[in-house]
Amino acid sequence: MGFARACSVALVGVEGVVVEVQADLEAGVAAFTLVGLPDKSLVESRDRVRAAVANSGAEWPQKKLTVGLSPASVPKSGSGFDLAVACAVLGAAERIDPASIADVVMIGELGLDGRVRPVRGVLPAVLAAADAGYRQVVVPEQTAGEAALVPGVSVLGVRSLRQLIAVLCDEPVPDEQRSEEEGRPDPMLAGLMVPGAGLGTGLARGSAAAREGARPDLADVAGQERPRKALEIAAAGGHHLLLTGPPGAGKTMLAERMPAILPPLTRQESLEVTAVHSVAGILPPGEPLVSRPPYCAPHHSATMQSLVGGGNGLPRPGAVSLAHRGILFLDEAPEFSVKVLDALRQPLESGHVVVARSAGVVRLPARFLMMLAANPCPCGRHTLSGAGCECPPSAVRRYRARLSGPLLDRVDLRVTVDPVTREDLMGRGDRGESTATVAARVREARDRAAERLAGTPWTTNSEVPGHELRTRLAAAPGALMPAERDMERGLLTARGLDRVLRVAWTVADLRGAVRPDASDVVAALELRSGIPRGAALGVGSA
Repeated sequence: MGFARACSVALVGVEGVVVEVQADLEAGVAAFTLVGLPDKSLVESRDRVRAAVANSGAEWPQKKLTVGLSPASVPKSGSGFDLAVACAVLGAAERIDPASIADVVMIGELGLDGRVRPVRGVLPAVLAAADAGYRQVVVPEQTAGEAALVPGVSVLGVRSLRQLIAVLCDEPVPDEQRSEEEGRPDPMLAGLMVPGAGLGTGLARGSAAAREGARPDLADVAGQERPRKALEIAAAGGHHLLLTGPPGAGKTMLAERMPAILPPLTRQESLEVTAVHSVAGILPPGEPLVSRPPYCAPHHSATMQSLVGGGNGLPRPGAVSLAHRGILFLDEAPEFSVKVLDALRQPLESGHVVVARSAGVVRLPARFLMMLAANPCPCGRHTLSGAGCECPPSAVRRYRARLSGPLLDRVDLRVTVDPVTREDLMGRGDRGESTATVAARVREARDRAAERLAGTPWTTNSEVPGHELRTRLAAAPGALMPAERDMERGLLTARGLDRVLRVAWTVADLRGAVRPDASDVVAALELRSGIPRGAALGVGSA
């Protein structure tokens, strides 16, 4: 009889639980039993592991074999347990020393020929192992860079089970030949990228294309001075934005240029975003760390599950989680399902989404900057003089009502995008500022906010609670009078007042002021209501 154990990680959403893989050999009829709430893909590991061990030159034990996954109450899914199961079995058979694998976390899928294939979710799995106190991790060679992002963990990347056995037994390590051909992608990476899971994240465009200087530039947008200023304020403070205007005015162009205005992600934010994208299977090959804010633009036919998370079994990240620390752009927002739009209200307030299913409850990060784009009416020509809009008033009201009041109450900036004039389109007007110029001001404003909020759990103005804004971070004396009058008239809710204060702080940060004054509050009110009040949005100068 023999017993050995190794460790692996079970992912629940983007959080991991360390699982102890125990193998027990007893005298009796040769059989392989796997227990511990495995799913279908994990049950099939019995055949994969048996073939991989035999094809790696090791002898499969002809005894009664029981493999247990502990804790047994946690559901386990996926093929990432194969490597730990194989080593536990070999340890029980005394092919390798059981003590050498007892405290080693192993993550990887095994091919029938013994090759180790990469799996999704390596980064959150290694983070969970590090939090549990484990310091040695074995992963597929292709994901070693991703695992190495976790500090304080020794990472071993292997190509095959044969190599791992040699390392554990202090034997000469065989040189496994790479399977890819020159000029062709590595077929072993096929399991990392899930087709159709990206939902328009634009990660590839934001990485490789950025190095080639191919990112869309804000200077390409003709005219639209006021929407451009609103875009800058939204980026500087992390405020949600609604762009309303006729088709062809440039709403989508503005949204596509928003990620380049945002500052690069911090180290902690990069780890959060990379963990989500690793679990979702959309992490770009060769780039283990996402350093730029993601951009997610789902189609208006997106379901509730695709937007907030869901799927069979344990819920998987949806668009709101894929846009974590980045942009969630909903083009043609009124065409989305009303229930889908209202489902955004919880993550907009809390910065996370809790999805409950019969298989379990998952908490997924979802702190994003939401951008909405909408036409003024179903045909889009309602505000254009002489354009021939034939939409009846009732249809216009129904169309606009699809964006509910509670949802709009969480949108800080509401800007009308007017049609582009002939002078601006033909280049006769003043050319707008470039992305680099605007991004520099945004970084300076964020630095001012970060310095002011040092020692607090908040980093941007949009995250600061209203109580702090009304007490510790108060505006200049008398600055809130216009907002208070609007609240007394019923034009502003208590939540709306707090959001006006947040936008006013951002406007003050952009112009280099110590704190917002009455003009900043008026500018914030105008941006929220869309009603002109004579505010000058010259946020680019002190």
